[in-house]
Amino acid sequence: MTEPRAGVISASLIILILVAAVVGAVVALVLNEMVGPRLLAIVSGLVAAIVASIARYRLVFRSAGAGHDESRIPGVLLVNVAIASVAGSLAAHDVATYADVLEPVVMGALAGLFSAILMALLMITFHSNANLRS
Repeated sequence: MTEPRAGVISASLIILILVAAVVGAVVALVLNEMVGPRLLAIVSGLVAAIVASIARYRLVFRSAGAGHDESRIPGVLLVNVAIASVAGSLAAHDVATYADVLEPVVMGALAGLFSAILMALLMITFHSNANLRS
């Protein structure tokens, strides 16, 4: 397995986090009146994590030709991403509630941000272990 070029990991994390925060805010804005705040955070975080992951893959691997090929992702990793997304979303809901900031856009952005951070940690761990195995 080849090592990624310098800056690829940082660029991919920045893309992941920014896209997830924006998508989480947009999803929360769309679903504002349809669901309660906890479900709003969960759906926003999950959609944000999925869209951000696809955007990162398209921009970093497909367009730039850098980074690891993630076109074939193990099923266990998908389950872990879903769990990380739910955990990040619920943490975002609790932080927003504690801070008394219950605007849906802020909660959705936090849910996307926290989900992306947990997903990034998961991806770093996955790729580090993959490098050790090869």
